[in-house]
Amino acid sequence: MKGLASAGMLAGALVAGTAQAATTINLSYNGAPDPDKNAVHVFATNLKELVEEKTGGELQLELYPNSMLGEEEDRMEQTMNTPSLNVASFAGVSPLVEEIFVSAIPFLFEDFEAARTFFDEGEYWNEIEAALHERAGIEMLAVVEEGGFLAFTNNKTPITHPDDFEGLRFRAMDPSQVALYESFGASGTPIPWTEVYMALRTGVADGQMNPPMYIILGSLYEVQDYLTLANIQYSNQFLVGNAEMIEGWDDATREAFLEAVAEANRNAREHNEAQVEERIAFLEEQGMEVIRPSEDDIAAFRDVGQPAYLEWLRERGIDQRWIDLALEDAGVTELLD
Repeated sequence: MKGLASAGMLAGALVAGTAQAATTINLSYNGAPDPDKNAVHVFATNLKELVEEKTGGELQLELYPNSMLGEEEDRMEQTMNTPSLNVASFAGVSPLVEEIFVSAIPFLFEDFEAARTFFDEGEYWNEIEAALHERAGIEMLAVVEEGGFLAFTNNKTPITHPDDFEGLRFRAMDPSQVALYESFGASGTPIPWTEVYMALRTGVADGQMNPPMYIILGSLYEVQDYLTLANIQYSNQFLVGNAEMIEGWDDATREAFLEAVAEANRNAREHNEAQVEERIAFLEEQGMEVIRPSEDDIAAFRDVGQPAYLEWLRERGIDQRWIDLALEDAGVTELLD
């Protein structure tokens, strides 16, 4: 009987230990839980699967799409103060590390490969990660593609050249986009993603800027007539996590988690790049007029947008060394100023 009792106690302890070892972590992000429309959701679901697999169920992710846990700044505050994960946009990260806006200099990257190398290997990005950790106690874990390069949409006129922006009103994701629109002669108003569709439908804004995936995700093709593939900026969000939480895991758990993050990000990039042209074709089928600016027109966008954006960075008080670091990492030897 003593042996049975001891065995029973041991089994109970093992069960209790297993229950204690399983930790549920919230992962919040923008957009619907639809893999056909939301690249960030594809990343999140794959990350959940890989984290649970690689940690043997020790870590389990609870997904909260559609900004269920709040808008950008609310979710970043949660990430600072609770053991959680979040996929944030510039609007979420920039209030904590304003220097992140440097990575959005127009036409900084020629293609996906150049952008990925910049974020995966660059010294500028290493310093951004360090600043976020030091200032906010948040770990920058991955740069997540959200559907290609940014395209302009509007419901007033085909945009092929910066002059076509004159007098239009655009939804902006953050202050950097406001500055960009103003350089083209338009006005920009920050509007949360959850309110973009209604703002376009009611005429609060005439247009907006997002990759094709987000245009589909938000059904913006229902209230926008023209799609301009200017490819002005790389479209990305940022997987971030509470640093105290991650540093509190044992080495094996932390290593397994980071392996899962890296693999999920590789998978998401492959999926995203393969879908870009298909998404553009879908938007055309929905009735949007697709405009592919000529090289001369792209140069005109760059000639206007780049100096204005650099001036805006300086007005914000961002130190020149951040700009220099980013340009060196991007291999840019000649920048309009």
